[in-house]
Parts: sequence; structure tokens; C-alpha cells
Amino acid sequence: MASSPSSLVFKVHRHEPELIKPAKPTPHEFKLLSDIDDQESLRFHIPLVLFYRHNPSMQGKDPVKVIREAIAKTLVFYYPFAGRLREGHNRKLMVECTGEGILFIEAEADVTLEQFSDPLQPPFPCLEELLFDIPGSSEVLNCPLLLIQVSRLKCGGFLFALRLNHTMSDGPGLAQFMAAVAEMARGANAPSVPPVWERHVLNATEPPRVTCRHRAYEEVAGSTSSILTHDHLVHRSFFFSPADITALRRLVPPHLSHCSSFEILTACLWICRTIALQPDPNEEMRIICLVNAREKFNPPLLPRGYYGNGFGLLAAVATAGELSRKPIGYALELVRKAKADMTEEYLRSTASLMVSKGRPLFTVPGTYIVSDLRRAGLEKVDFGWGNAIYAGTAKAIPELVSFYIPFTNKKGEDGIVVPFCLPSPAVERFYKELEGMLKGQLVSGGANSKLIVSSL
Repeated sequence: MASSPSSLVFKVHRHEPELIKPAKPTPHEFKLLSDIDDQESLRFHIPLVLFYRHNPSMQGKDPVKVIREAIAKTLVFYYPFAGRLREGHNRKLMVECTGEGILFIEAEADVTLEQFSDPLQPPFPCLEELLFDIPGSSEVLNCPLLLIQVSRLKCGGFLFALRLNHTMSDGPGLAQFMAAVAEMARGANAPSVPPVWERHVLNATEPPRVTCRHRAYEEVAGSTSSILTHDHLVHRSFFFSPADITALRRLVPPHLSHCSSFEILTACLWICRTIALQPDPNEEMRIICLVNAREKFNPPLLPRGYYGNGFGLLAAVATAGELSRKPIGYALELVRKAKADMTEEYLRSTASLMVSKGRPLFTVPGTYIVSDLRRAGLEKVDFGWGNAIYAGTAKAIPELVSFYIPFTNKKGEDGIVVPFCLPSPAVERFYKELEGMLKGQLVSGGANSKLIVSSL
């Protein structure tokens, strides 16, 4: 089921922004980020939003007050979040643990949960009011590392919106911090999972040794059909039910039938997006998968409690013509092979690449990035009012990045919400291709089945 922007407009009354400092004194020190953390690709702020229903058992309790106090207590343990980023030699990032605090905004929104789009998935109306960009607060260096806005809703529910400096944490790391805030909100004195810094674990070797090919960071010339030149971008999201994933799985040749939902969905979205953008058939298209290192290795590479960025960027590359003409199995094999390249050596090689090449950005032309948040656990963050009914990114990152967000629809089906962002003319073509896949519109022939490519 697709979700379009809502025409809903409402007023949000915001109180003066404040800085929440750790509830107790914390060390004033400098902490280096890892060579994975401080790459150019992560030097931005990422918005997330969580929706909570009214809970009669919490009558008389104010979510703003409860969460504000819980944050102050949690920052005693996660005190680097209360600091500010500085940049050293060779663009090396470090946190100065100043204890200045994180930005916090108390607000009331003149709206109920029921008035938001049904289903409750991105893009959300009036997002800029629900997560207000305080002027001067969104630089990477010398600015608060977290901004949190808690908006009470007319129905008794509330909305928890957050903006994170991505160099500090990834999805699982942020979820760990928020789980700690939730535990404090429910009366705990310390987090059940103590935070661990140890960012040196993901540093480059000395001297740096790039031992792997990194197709996610290759320097390529910009293409004439690059979507970055488009002005009018449209935000949408799509809900994939279990039946939808089963339908996509039917398109896969038998020898690939054991593939994961992530792999199948990623291959299909890569194809649909490529066809929708109508690039030159010879243009290289990239799919970059963020592969989490936390549960990948035995023994574990990252210690329990690590809350830094713990993933690698793995890329598959094909021409637009190949993706449009060849069977779905072709793209699927490429995605699987890219994911399989994630090793401890690959991560070390990535860190060495960052140090030796000045911490470059990922390849941009022809690139689509997917990040799987389904196991991060954001939706389980319970401040006392129960689990969130939506917890994930507030939108796609324009043109480039989609997130796979866990979501339960009104039928009780556990599925995946995927926000995406495309130039306006490409949106209908994208839908048409995706609907075709979900309806199984393939030329018969088993492993040689081909998608009937729309002429639009």
C-alpha cells in the first residue's frame, strides 16, 4: 500500500529550546571517533520520529517531563552525546565531552493521531514543525549532537522526534541509547546494557592498508541523467505486507528461492527505481547496502554496548540496460554477492581507505542506498506509554537513501515500510513497475523470466 503526502495542516506551539545537561558531573575529555564514524558519508543529521498512543494507565503523567528527566539521567552514562564535535589533523573527528547538553524542545500539536495519514507512515505532514530546525544547530562541528522535540497531541498521545549527528551512532547504536532513556523513564537507575565507546576497534591499520576493492567509494564521472539535477522531488512510502514479499519471491528462480526478504526486496526496488529514472542504458547503476557488523562475526568484532557506527557499505554495480532487460535473478545475485563481501578485513580496509583518501563520500552518480532498520529495535522504545506505533526515519534522504522500517498495519500484519524520494516524473513509472512485479507480470520461462518493462 502506498502512502502519499497528507494535506493535513495543524498548528504546533513550541516552547523555548533548552539544553539538557547530564544530571551529574561528567568527565571533560576528548574522545576520538572511529575511522568508520567520521567518513564524509555520515557527516549529516538524520531525522527520526516515533508516535505513541494515549495510555489511560499513565493518566496524570506528562511525557515531556518524564522524558526530559530521563534524558538527563541517561546522559550521565552517554556523556559524549552532551559534548560537541571537533575536527583535527587529516579531518579526524573527535568529541569534546563538554557536558553542554543536547537540544530539547517541548511542544503541543493541535492534532490527534487519528488525523495523521492512515496508515501512519512517511511522509508526515508538518514535519518541519514537529522537528524544528533551530537556526545554527545543524552544523556537524561545534553543534549539539542530538536534538529532541516531544510534542503532546490533542488525543493524549505524543510524538517523539529526534535529529542525530550520524557520525556518533547508527540505527542500532541510537536504539541502544533510546532504550536506556526509556529504562530511566520507567524508573531504572542505570542502563541494562552499559554503553561502550572503544571506537578504536574500527580504526585503520597503521600504516593504512587498503586490501579490498571498494565499489561503494569509486570515483566516477557524473552522468547526464544524474537525478541530482532535478528540482522537484516527491516523497512517498510503500508498505510491503508478507503477501507482497511472497509475491516478489515467486519471481525468483528456484536456485535463489532461499534468499532473504531483504535481498529480494532490494533487488526488486533497484530494478524498479532504475527503470523509473530512465537513465542511459549504458550508465552504471549502484545499489549500496549497509551491512551491520554487530551480529556478523564470531567471535564478535564489536563489544556488547558499542553504540558507534558498526556497518560497512557494500556495493553492487550493473548498467541500467542490464537491470532493465535481464531476469530478476541477475540483480538478486549481485545483491547477494555484495552482502557476502562483508568481512572483518573489508571493514578494516574501509577504515584504511578513509584515512588514506581523506575520508571520501560514497559514489553518488547512479547510486541507490538501502539501510535495514527492522532489527534496530526503535519501535520497542517504551517510555511508559507502551511501544511506538511507528518508529523510524521521518522520510527518505532525498534521491539516494531508503530505509526498511518495521511496521504493523491495521490487519495486524507485520510488514516493511520503505520511504523513497524521486523526481516527480519518475514516481508513476516506479509505481507501475512495482505493481507489475507484485502482480507477477513476467514472461514465462522460470529462471529466464523477464519483467515486462513499461514503455512509459
